[in-house]
Amino acid sequence: MFSRYKKPQMKDAAPVQAKAPEAAAPAEKPSAPAAAAPSVARKPKMKPAPAKAAPVDKEKKRKERLGEVKLELHRSLLENLNLAALDHASESELREEITAIATESLQERGIVLNREERRAMFNDLYDEVKGLGPLEALLKDETVSDILVNGPHQIFIEQEGKLSLSDITFKDEKHLMRIIDKIVSAVGRRVDESNPYVDARLQDGSRFNAMVPPIAIDGSLVSIRKFKKDKLGIDDLVQFGAFTEEMAVYLQAAVATRLNVIVSGGTGSGKTTTLNALSSFIDDSERILTIEDTAELQLQQTHVGRMESRPPNVEGKGAVTPRDCLKNALRMRPDRIIVGETRGEEVIDMLQAMNTGHDGSMTTIHANSARDGVARLENMIAMAGIEMPLKAVRSQISSAVNLIVQASRLQDGSRRMTSITEITGMEGDVISMQEIFRFQRVGLTPENKIIGHFTATGVRSHFSERFRMWGYDIPASIYEPFRPE
Repeated sequence: MFSRYKKPQMKDAAPVQAKAPEAAAPAEKPSAPAAAAPSVARKPKMKPAPAKAAPVDKEKKRKERLGEVKLELHRSLLENLNLAALDHASESELREEITAIATESLQERGIVLNREERRAMFNDLYDEVKGLGPLEALLKDETVSDILVNGPHQIFIEQEGKLSLSDITFKDEKHLMRIIDKIVSAVGRRVDESNPYVDARLQDGSRFNAMVPPIAIDGSLVSIRKFKKDKLGIDDLVQFGAFTEEMAVYLQAAVATRLNVIVSGGTGSGKTTTLNALSSFIDDSERILTIEDTAELQLQQTHVGRMESRPPNVEGKGAVTPRDCLKNALRMRPDRIIVGETRGEEVIDMLQAMNTGHDGSMTTIHANSARDGVARLENMIAMAGIEMPLKAVRSQISSAVNLIVQASRLQDGSRRMTSITEITGMEGDVISMQEIFRFQRVGLTPENKIIGHFTATGVRSHFSERFRMWGYDIPASIYEPFRPE
């Protein structure tokens, strides 16, 4: 074993290994099936259902026992590992050290595991020491996009837009709280009864939110939105059916000619993914500043400045809001400003920026449709405490925002760009809008898959002349409605 990773104790290591051949537990293990067999023989009239349930109960008890063993081994590791030296240890060295200490502990307790159980046990112990325990396997799984923990014994995962209950659990609430504390302490934050909720970011960039008892009644609530290292581009989204090539051509012209774009949608509808994909159409020569609560955007341009807001500290001081970042960004000579999500009083500064020489700025909002998105902008301005006549507010919005892209997650879990709508100005006291593309639902398959198609509405873009002046001569055919054969 590696002495620099192990505390200088356990002088009786040799006697511990000497006990291994006695293996009291292995001698008793085979007796369990032997005892079960006569009981079945004595009751030949027993119905099949209880007989089938016995192995399940036995497997459940064994799983619970393995959980208890893992907890005991974890305590043993904490007692024996030199935690101060772990930061400098390589993964292979640490795994070998954990395997050696855990093997000694198993022999000392007379516990015998098969090869698969030992491998899983040692991997779990490594995750407990260096990772995030039971969550580590889910974080490494590329097919999992969201992890939702409802107390220690319920972990839901989202795969391909569908939620399902996983078979992974925590030992108890203390185990779950230990992992939560490990996450939030790594970023200098805390969560307890006096401060029962927290936002944080994992090392890989994933968004983390937790709420603990007494606010969370049945156990701590945790939600993790995983950060994808490989962002989806426009071509990927077209291939996946999120929208069509014609819509991509239109969006390329809209972004390249510096229209102000808002991506609207519900939670998990793909707003940030869409915004990230649209940013690929920005010219590499432009200076871009991004403002986010949790840094998720991955822009490929050369000249990008990234900012992230910060919550208050334990004393309630030191907060840096998105509005603070946005105000400062205006002094940093940006060509475009991209706000990850507009949800509060920063909407005022965002609209001001769009109206004062920062054309081509983009942001996302929560709304169910383009018209609802405009109404939400009005509400956010009102909540910011700005006393303006409604007509003046709408005039500000209509002159600042050019395009609203609506993203939706449909009932089958698929994500679609369900609408692209232009804001063309004011008609009296009403903001005038025209829809250019939409997703037309037709029906539902027996497997609950959405049947539908994308289609243009037949309305020519209000910005067609602008596109042409900037060198994007879009053919009129893309505005023709889809006609199914």
